[in-house]
Amino acid sequence: MRITKRTNIAVRLLMYCAAHPDRLVTKSEIAEVCNISENHLAQVINQLSQLNYLSTQRGRNGGMSLARPADQIRIGAVFRHVEGALPIAECFADADNTCPLTDACRLRLALQDAAEVFYASLDDVSLDALVCDNDPLLKLLQPVACVR
Repeated sequence: MRITKRTNIAVRLLMYCAAHPDRLVTKSEIAEVCNISENHLAQVINQLSQLNYLSTQRGRNGGMSLARPADQIRIGAVFRHVEGALPIAECFADADNTCPLTDACRLRLALQDAAEVFYASLDDVSLDALVCDNDPLLKLLQPVACVR
């Protein structure tokens, strides 16, 4: 199973915010540290704030922070919300399914079961578990110093 770029960005963004719980973080610092385009990042920030994973504050001293504690954010839920109803395979699509085997294919059921197990295993992982006591990650998620 392959996750979308948007979900990958969402998890990096949430980990960055969890690594800096004591302050608002900015889109530009996340983009630089996490190697993400600011345009893609802006779309994901908007989505995560609508889903109540992020609190955002506009303005000169603005930025974002987690909307709830990191130990209350389950990675499985993040994946489900951000991935949405993307079909795993063509046979799961309502509109663009051209597979002639769909009605008799047992692979579809096996894929559906596998996806449920995949998400269920991620439900056991909190954002806090990804970040807490992970010194190598916390070192990587430090803001890049400005060169003057």
